[in-house]
Amino acid sequence: MTSRNYSFLEIPLDFPKFDFSIQEDEGKLTIFDALRKRFLILTPEEWVRQHMIAYLTKYQGFPKSLFALEKGLRYNQLQKRFDILVLDRNGRPFLLLECKAPEVQLSHKTLEQIATYNTKIGAPFLGITNGRQHLFFGLDKESANFTQLSTVPQIHT
Repeated sequence: MTSRNYSFLEIPLDFPKFDFSIQEDEGKLTIFDALRKRFLILTPEEWVRQHMIAYLTKYQGFPKSLFALEKGLRYNQLQKRFDILVLDRNGRPFLLLECKAPEVQLSHKTLEQIATYNTKIGAPFLGITNGRQHLFFGLDKESANFTQLSTVPQIHT
């Protein structure tokens, strides 16, 4: 295993420090996913996804039972896969998140990607992150457009 394959681990992320269970398996690093209860190959995107999940559950109080991860959906005859979907307490889509590698700049294209997925999902809130920058958006019901939020949207009881 070469350290350059895991250089993303050296990039400081804008999250609190979390103690993840990481192990080597057949020459590759894996990280334990507490929601799926199994080890996954540690990629830059998975590193960011695990941080976001830990942040939302430990610091924002989102129940683990409301998460759906990496589920498939069809869009224009293409099979796509979203990163994180948080459901509301009634089981409806609430917050759809796209995770990018730390070195990937968040852009309008990133927002378009998740907005496209959301045409099938219908979440009132979207989020994009590369672990260093986090942007959240809420649906303005009057204009039917998403506007940027200053904080993480909260599920109301």
